[in-house]
Amino acid sequence: MPPDDKAPRPQKLSVIVFSGDFDKVHYALAMVSAAVAVNMPAIVFFTMEAIRALGRADADGTPGWQVLKTGGGEAAAQADALYAERGIATFEELLGACRELGARFMVCEMGLRAIGLTTRDLRGDIAYTEGGLVTFLNDARAQGAVVFV
Repeated sequence: MPPDDKAPRPQKLSVIVFSGDFDKVHYALAMVSAAVAVNMPAIVFFTMEAIRALGRADADGTPGWQVLKTGGGEAAAQADALYAERGIATFEELLGACRELGARFMVCEMGLRAIGLTTRDLRGDIAYTEGGLVTFLNDARAQGAVVFV
């Protein structure tokens, strides 16, 4: 049976970002920014190692996400520069698009404790909701999509 081209799109995108791999976090932000760009409500829930992508810049001004590595072990800054060279949105561009277009950001309380951080360790230019899986799931919609990265 052919796919139904008239199937309704999800009413909301809810993304759980668990992986600390730079390329996976980058793609999660690409999905969320695309959703909000087409007026689909979206929330991105950072947990465990993915939370490090939201870390404050260090004393030298290096953004927290640069501590990440790709799935292949490449440094995040290197991968991000290559993406930019190839015309792909950078991490900061995607994060900014998500923020400016109205995506919601949630940080997992359990994930923060598991990696020894608090919200004070996170960058200050994003409004976070701190909560857990119950809060995240209560926010999801029956006709929405939940994606785990």
